[in-house]
Amino acid sequence: MPSPSYCHRGDAEPLRWNTTDEVFRETVRRHGDNEAIVAVADGFRRTYTELDRDVDALARGLVALGIEPGDRVGVWSTNHIEWVVLQFATARVGAILVNVNPANRVGELEHAMRLARVGTLFTIPSFAHSDYVAMLRELCPELETQQPGELRCARLPELRRVVVWDPSDPLRTNRPCAGFGTWQEVLEAGQSIDASRIEALWAKFDPDQPTNIQFTSGTTGFPKAVVLTHHNIVNNAYFVGRELGLTHEDRLCATVPFYHCFGMVLTNLLCVSFGATIVMPAQHFDPAATLRAVAAERCSVLHGVPTMFTAELDHPSFGEHDLSSLRTGIMAGAPCPPELVRRVIEQMGCEEILIGYGQTETSPCTHLTRTDDSFDRRTRSVGTNLPHQEAKIVCTETGAVVPRGATGELCFRGPHVMRGYFDDPEATARTIDAAHWLHSGDLGVMDEDGYVSITGRLKNMIIRGGENIYPAEIEKFFVTHPKVADVAVFGVPDERLGEAVAAWVKLRDGTEATADELRDFARDAIAHHKIPAHVWFVSEFPMTVTGKIQKHKIREAAAECMARGDVGA
Repeated sequence: MPSPSYCHRGDAEPLRWNTTDEVFRETVRRHGDNEAIVAVADGFRRTYTELDRDVDALARGLVALGIEPGDRVGVWSTNHIEWVVLQFATARVGAILVNVNPANRVGELEHAMRLARVGTLFTIPSFAHSDYVAMLRELCPELETQQPGELRCARLPELRRVVVWDPSDPLRTNRPCAGFGTWQEVLEAGQSIDASRIEALWAKFDPDQPTNIQFTSGTTGFPKAVVLTHHNIVNNAYFVGRELGLTHEDRLCATVPFYHCFGMVLTNLLCVSFGATIVMPAQHFDPAATLRAVAAERCSVLHGVPTMFTAELDHPSFGEHDLSSLRTGIMAGAPCPPELVRRVIEQMGCEEILIGYGQTETSPCTHLTRTDDSFDRRTRSVGTNLPHQEAKIVCTETGAVVPRGATGELCFRGPHVMRGYFDDPEATARTIDAAHWLHSGDLGVMDEDGYVSITGRLKNMIIRGGENIYPAEIEKFFVTHPKVADVAVFGVPDERLGEAVAAWVKLRDGTEATADELRDFARDAIAHHKIPAHVWFVSEFPMTVTGKIQKHKIREAAAECMARGDVGA
């Protein structure tokens, strides 16, 4: 009789029972003289002892602002040293850090802030084409006249203060208008807070308390606020680091965004757990800057989604850099082509590169290959579940565990599973069943050794260059266009990004529109990576007898179009 598709990895080493701040303090005690973080573009370097002072100064400032354990503190920024300081300062005072996507536009920002009930927001003024200050002024015009800490915003009723730091200002004192507080003001306010107040807070914390909210979308397309505890992320970071063989001598090149679980947990907290160094090449992914940083800082670990590794390998300056220090890293976030993995091993010299899999609701890593796995194993599977985690594959119709080798939905149970969706017990119950199994929505196959291969998705999710995109969210936006009667958004294969966003659009009778007109409509309203790259105008959709659009038939028709050279408008 075939074995069931169930795998539990025990371990001789027990789970860690620590808060994030306890992990940080222990590393400061053991490796205080080690470099904790190097911000290459900004010219900042901090040892763990120095970073601890920065964290403590900001933690006192948060207490001076009146922030209490359990309060939600948002961060809306690209990768900066202040992001890391804020991550560990909020953990020190028991606040919940809310990670806001730097690509968000006004409507997306409003939804995230209201959903997580953010009371304080830290932000940079702008990046590239995103003017964060202008978007905040549009969302909250009260910033023009009200004072920091006394904000009363009609559209964000729980927001009390916005704190800005300008990376171009060494003093961090630039204030866009009256209602914005500054980073320096927070630090100055903290000088009145005695250390005993921080210690009194710290002594009360429990690893099962929430420490972080990250946003992910469900099948409805509306972002949900995922609540992660100290226990979730501390153990995820530790056991992933152990699989990587990480030590205090390693230097990790941070290419992935900190707002994402991959960056916050498997970069920042991962390094802190072992006393390793976080090397930030730039505030946003830049392949040339990454190559320069790896060579100049002698990085031994390099993470990324497949498109990042491709961009690095194909960059014109690739051959000019000495990458011989590279040893390992994680490639995850999208399917990892075998040829790309081979190039990373052979051309980058990253011989112990691992393939990972997970989702925000699982803190994030559930599966990882191992350094001694064969090349075939590393490219045809996402590995086995981490220690102390359970995984099973169930029939999508009955919920029964399927035999090994059969396809079904991948489910997880263990210390990595989120507390739930913030203030949304119904959505939590739809995702985590009565037996505490989290249903991933992904289809997979488990072999006799417990290795899992992902074969598809139950959810209509698109993975574009490592970014999870949910069609329903985009569809709900485009039907607000006066000429659009209906729209179906789906993913199509893309050689560079893995998948690209595509749309079938049905216009209202008597109207005409172009694809560029629709893209322009979306340009300042939704994140750029959600805007369809391929648009087909159609007169009808394939429907079920109950009136539901048959997405699988649309994808098939789109594939046929692309095969004959019709890639849409």
